[in-house]
Amino acid sequence: MQQTKPPYRLFLVIAIGVVALGYVIHTYKNVAAQNQAIEESNRLVEEFNECQEAADWKCSERAVRALLEKTPDDKNLQLHLAGTLFEQERYEDCIAYIGTLSYRTEELEFLEKKSKALLNEMSELGIARSMHFRVEFEGRPNRNDVLEALSVLEVAYDSLCRLFEFYPENKMHVVLFQSSAYQGMGPRPEWVGAIFDGKLRIPVGMMQYREIYRPVIFHELTHAFVRAMTRAKVPLWLNEGIAQLVDGSRSEKGRPSGSVPSLDALVAPFVGESRTSEAIKLYWYSLEMVKRMFHVEGSLASRVQFLKFKSCIQDFYRKDVDESLKEHYGVTSRELWEQVSR
Repeated sequence: MQQTKPPYRLFLVIAIGVVALGYVIHTYKNVAAQNQAIEESNRLVEEFNECQEAADWKCSERAVRALLEKTPDDKNLQLHLAGTLFEQERYEDCIAYIGTLSYRTEELEFLEKKSKALLNEMSELGIARSMHFRVEFEGRPNRNDVLEALSVLEVAYDSLCRLFEFYPENKMHVVLFQSSAYQGMGPRPEWVGAIFDGKLRIPVGMMQYREIYRPVIFHELTHAFVRAMTRAKVPLWLNEGIAQLVDGSRSEKGRPSGSVPSLDALVAPFVGESRTSEAIKLYWYSLEMVKRMFHVEGSLASRVQFLKFKSCIQDFYRKDVDESLKEHYGVTSRELWEQVSR
């Protein structure tokens, strides 16, 4: 029997259906690709912002360069790239990059001018360098004090690198100060000596007392390592507790008398406490909480515990603090506080 051919209209319907299906698939692929590109750009922007907040300038540079590959003429991104080069003290690179741009803005001119001024300052004023540190010093301190500070800093740096199996990407900045003008931003209580606020700020007079400045340098450098190891915010009790465990200077101190500080007080900035007696409590309870967390007596903590600590704080980026503490140590902040408060 002879087969009947499909009617013309059926052919037309099938053809229209195939074209429509092809258009839908093509459109879907385009939309999916666009959404993927948007998601990738948003991820890079988020990464750049987090890196900037943590002052991780090499990380910031990688993110902004990746964004510039997608939108090479974006002036805002170009300014940020110049800024990240400046923050890394790559002043020659900053000047050279600005020179490649076909326009000038007030911000770019400032970066260029500041870079040239700092290059000049570095060749004339009180700045010393070592492999991992840049030291700025006020006035004309004893040269031996500067060299001693650099020596101890490098020893402490190597020790912490081995302890945490972590090697910071960025060179660290140190300020040896004589007057309060260089002690950092904001008021400081009288009990505060050295401090870390993105830079290690150490009173130059402290360098006359070896038994004091060595643990102080280890303490403040531990804060710098904590900041370099995670972009997340670390509770003050945990940050101060680990720094004291490393410096070893307070491990044998007895429980201070008086009321137990609240957990909220142990999370707030300690420099907000003007009373020395209360500050001593905050530091003691912070150290004891970390010692309970590490299951150690005295100052003898195993290297495995420090590696676990690194993993724990790095997880703060994707988890709640107590969630991470529970996963790594089987305990929460409040449970630690309650154990130490008994």
